Amino acid sequence: MHSVQGCRLSLADTSAKWLNTTSTAWISFGKQANISCNATQGASDVLSIDKVDFLKLQNGRLFCFTVIFVVLLLLGLKNAVTHGITAVGHDVLQFGLASTPAMFNSTLTEDAIHHCPADGGIMITASHLPYNRNGFKFFTSDGGLNKTDIKDILERASRIYEESAHCGKQEQTGVVTHVDYMSIYASDLVQAVRKSAGNKEKPLEGLHIVVDAGNGAGGFFVDKVLKPLGAVTDGSQFLEPDGLFPNHIPNPEDKAAMEAITQAVLNNKADLGIIFDTDVDRSAAVDSSGRELNRNRLIALMSAIVLEEHPGTTVVTDSVTSDGLTVFIEKKLGGKHHRFKRGYKNVIDEAIRLNSIGEESHLAMETSGHGALKENHWLDDGAYMMVKLLNKLAGARTLNPNIGSKVLTDLVEGLEEAAVTVEIRLKIDQNHADLKGGPFRDYGESILKHLESVISKDPNLRKAPKNHEGVRVSGYGGWFLLRLSLHDPVLPLNIEAQSKNDAIKLGLAVLAAANEFSALDTTALNKFLQQ
Repeated sequence: MHSVQGCRLSLADTSAKWLNTTSTAWISFGKQANISCNATQGASDVLSIDKVDFLKLQNGRLFCFTVIFVVLLLLGLKNAVTHGITAVGHDVLQFGLASTPAMFNSTLTEDAIHHCPADGGIMITASHLPYNRNGFKFFTSDGGLNKTDIKDILERASRIYEESAHCGKQEQTGVVTHVDYMSIYASDLVQAVRKSAGNKEKPLEGLHIVVDAGNGAGGFFVDKVLKPLGAVTDGSQFLEPDGLFPNHIPNPEDKAAMEAITQAVLNNKADLGIIFDTDVDRSAAVDSSGRELNRNRLIALMSAIVLEEHPGTTVVTDSVTSDGLTVFIEKKLGGKHHRFKRGYKNVIDEAIRLNSIGEESHLAMETSGHGALKENHWLDDGAYMMVKLLNKLAGARTLNPNIGSKVLTDLVEGLEEAAVTVEIRLKIDQNHADLKGGPFRDYGESILKHLESVISKDPNLRKAPKNHEGVRVSGYGGWFLLRLSLHDPVLPLNIEAQSKNDAIKLGLAVLAAANEFSALDTTALNKFLQQ
C-alpha cells in the first residue's frame, strides 16, 4: 500500500517474507465510503513521489506490487493500510492471520460482540506466489470485487492522488479493534459437521485425518475444526505459516504438494488427507489408499454429493475438464455438465447467471481446486469444500462407526479417466514481425481460427458442438483444447487420451495448424511429440 503526503496516495510492495502469510485488515465502512484517499502519518518524511500510474498495478482481481518502499519496511503493509483507513475516519477490525474465505464470510456474520458483519474487507496475500508478490483482495457482502471494480478503485485513487497535491492534511481517527475472527469462522464449520451427524458432539471420533497446510494459512483447520470434532490429527504437517514455503508450494495442482500429502497419509496410516493452498480458497484430498481426490476426481466427488442433495442440478466447470467427467455427471449422476471458461470467477459467475435465467445450478468448480456452492453464497472456500466431505463421512459414521474414506472413494467409482494428461504452453513472440506491431491476442485468435478450419477437413476429428473458450476437439479416443491465456501471450494446449500414441495423433493435428504461424513457439509441443 502506498505512502501518502497530506491527501496524496502512493502504492508500494515490501519484500518482508512474513507478508506472504495471509494477513488481513477488515474495514468497517459504509458501502459508499471512499477508501482511496489515505493519509499516512510520517510517510512524507520517508518518501514521496510525483506521479503514479495506478492502472499498471492491476492484475485481474488482485493488486500485485513490485516496487519496494522504505515506508512499508517501517510500518508494515497491514499497519500502513490500517493507518490509511483510520486517518479518513473509518474503523478497522484487524484479524491477523486469516483465510481468504473468512474475509468474505465476515461481511455476512451476525455477531455484534465482535463488531460483525463488517462492511468490507482487505486481504493482504500473495496466494501461492513468491513472498515478494503480495497484493490486496477486496470484499463486500456481495463477494470479491471483480476486475471492473478494481479498475474503478485505481482510477479514483489516481484522481485523488493528483488532486491531493493541492489540499492539506485533514486526518480523522477511526478505531482499531483486534478480533479473533478465525475462531468464529471455524466454529461455524464445526457446527455444520455436527449438524450433518444429528448434532453429535464428536462425529469424527476415531477417524485419523492429516492436514498439509503448506506453511500457508490453513493450519487452523487442525486445532479449530478437526480436533473439536474428535478426529485424530497426528502426522499433520507444515501448519506454521512461512512465506518462503520451505517444504513445497501450497498448491493442490502442484505435483510435489500432492506427493507430500499422499506420503503423509500412507506413513501415518490415516483415513483421509486434506491439503490447502496458501489462503485456503482451494483444497484437495487423499483417501486412505493414497488415491488423490483433486482436479476431475474432486469435481466428480463434489458433484456426487451435491446431486444427492439437488437431483438434476447443473454443475458448471472450467474448460479443461475431461470428457469422462461429463459422462459421469450426466449418465451416472443424472445431472447436467456445463463447461465454461477458465478462471474461477468466470465459472462462479456463469453458475449465478444460469440460476438467474431459471437453470438450477448448485455447484461451480475449477480443476485448480477452486469450488463454490450456492448454499455457501457462491464463495470459493477450500475449507467449506472439505467440510462437505467431512459431512458425508460424519453422516455415514452414525450408521457405521468403522467406516472410513471408502465412503468418499465409492462416490467416484465409474469415473472414466484418461491414461495420458498433459498441458503444453505455446508462447507467442510479441516482437516477431508477423505480429506487425499488433496485440498478441489478435494473433492468437487467428491461430485458433485457422485450427478450426484445419479440423473441419479431418474426418477423424470433431469440434465440440458447444464450447465457450478456445477450440475443443474430440478424436482418437481423447480430446484436446487449445485456448488463449487470459493474461499472457500464451496458447495453453491440453490433451487427454487413452494412450501416448493417441495423444501424439492429437498433438500432430495441432502442430499441423500451428506450423503456419512463425511467431508461435512450438518447441514444447515438438518435445512432447518426440518423447
